Amino acid sequence: MRHVKPHPRRSAKTRALISLACAIFLAGFIVCFWPQLVGVHLDRQAHKAVSDFFDMSAAGEDDADVTFEYVEGPMPSPTPRPYSELYDAMERYNAQIYASGQTGLCDAWAYQQPSFDLTAYGVENGAMGVISIPKMDVELPIYLGATYDNMAAGAVHLSQTSLPIGGPDTNCVIAAHRGWYGAPYFRYIDLLEVGDQVYITNLWETLTYEVTSIKVIEPNDINEILIQPGRDMLTLLTCHPYASGGKYRYVVYCDRVAG
Repeated sequence: MRHVKPHPRRSAKTRALISLACAIFLAGFIVCFWPQLVGVHLDRQAHKAVSDFFDMSAAGEDDADVTFEYVEGPMPSPTPRPYSELYDAMERYNAQIYASGQTGLCDAWAYQQPSFDLTAYGVENGAMGVISIPKMDVELPIYLGATYDNMAAGAVHLSQTSLPIGGPDTNCVIAAHRGWYGAPYFRYIDLLEVGDQVYITNLWETLTYEVTSIKVIEPNDINEILIQPGRDMLTLLTCHPYASGGKYRYVVYCDRVAG
């Protein structure tokens, strides 16, 4: 039987059609699954930031271990807490904004600007804490300042609110997206109920808070997130309803309890 070679023009046309079909399929796949792929990447980055923070905290605690040897004369002073200058600066910050009535909390620029340059205090990985919410199966790094990049990477501390070290006359406001490119973040915040616990781990300790009330507010209602005299509070903030473009804010108020 005589072998017939395929017509070269028809073969080239077939290859072109196959290439076009593959390109269309690939484009459709990317359009459909790109948010999920980005979400997986963001989740991994957030988990890495949490892991890096805990590693850094452990290293700081090891450096702060106190050991004594018997020597003649006065007892030597213990090694100060790790990042002690940063802790002192945070305490002063919290006292100052309370004394001023949080007058600096006046616009978006105010709460976007980080309260501190952590690198000046030897904190290099960017996160200054971790928020853990078991009811939501959420554990996120906390960054200073509600900038676009910080909110894309995890949870943020709103500047001009109390820093997350606890204490009377404090209200630390932590915000996160209600879902961001497939990463859940605070997507399921409506699962929280009064009595549920939320944990904040800073560079020195883990603070335990309990949900006491929940409210939906207007986006610019600053009075709803101010410090309440005598209370040691944590306030969670995100958009509401889900996928609404930020029409309202969903607010979860928590009070400090014994850990």
